[in-house]
Amino acid sequence: MSSHAQDPEVIGRSLFDAPAGYTGERLAADDPRFRPDMARHIAAYLLVGPLVEGKRVLEAGCGEGYGAEVLARHAAAVVGVDYDEAAVETARLRHAGLNIEFQCIDLRKLADNAPGTFDVVTNFQVLEHLVDPTPFLAAAAACLKPGGRLILTTPNRLSSVSENPFHVHEYLADELRELLGRFFARVEIRGVIGTERVYAFEAARGARVRRILRFDPLGLRRLLPRALLEFAFSRLALLVRSQVAEHSADLVGLQPEEFSVAESEPPQFLDLLAIAYKD
Repeated sequence: MSSHAQDPEVIGRSLFDAPAGYTGERLAADDPRFRPDMARHIAAYLLVGPLVEGKRVLEAGCGEGYGAEVLARHAAAVVGVDYDEAAVETARLRHAGLNIEFQCIDLRKLADNAPGTFDVVTNFQVLEHLVDPTPFLAAAAACLKPGGRLILTTPNRLSSVSENPFHVHEYLADELRELLGRFFARVEIRGVIGTERVYAFEAARGARVRRILRFDPLGLRRLLPRALLEFAFSRLALLVRSQVAEHSADLVGLQPEEFSVAESEPPQFLDLLAIAYKD
């Protein structure tokens, strides 16, 4: 076991000790087991912050608003939208500010009501959840002014340690470029990378996942009803992170500063970062 001090909030927690309301689809932002995941998510907002300096920004899929709050440190104004009313209410309570507001509205409806309103649309870790991303991307493009930009991140399929039942499709770089090219005049693909400690955490998490999946060599889990598969995944995600914390306590203290953006691999991209430009 690591010689680093153990975190009593993490050590010993299990799949039976789930945060209130936790489903596995969204990050359990306040749960210490997800600190590495939160660091990775917050890092994306910090990294693109300079790209929205002085801009009017639409954060599509804002969730509980922690990312929109980071963007608001740079942007002239940020509007965060999400279809989840509870998440939007949490965002309003936690991240109120003079240049930030939150709305519970479908992006397509917003595009109809306020086309060509924003300089930048941001969208982080959402695309992989969409069965058909084309209406979403068309709406994002419609919300932009001429010359505006869509900035998004989505997991790099090559870096995933296991299938995620909440992810409909994870993308390769060329797939993402081709998809965005249907709606935007120019697309740049970059990637989020990490320090050695970041990749060590991913390796430790992957090893724990593979150890669990040895009990299902035939992949019979894929035959389970979707609701049961999602429940099992959400609980095992907690168990895996508890085990990583117990055996490699130094890895669960990852900070956003340990992530950066690269133009090309290696090292392998953890997430794809796309910047798509509207005519």
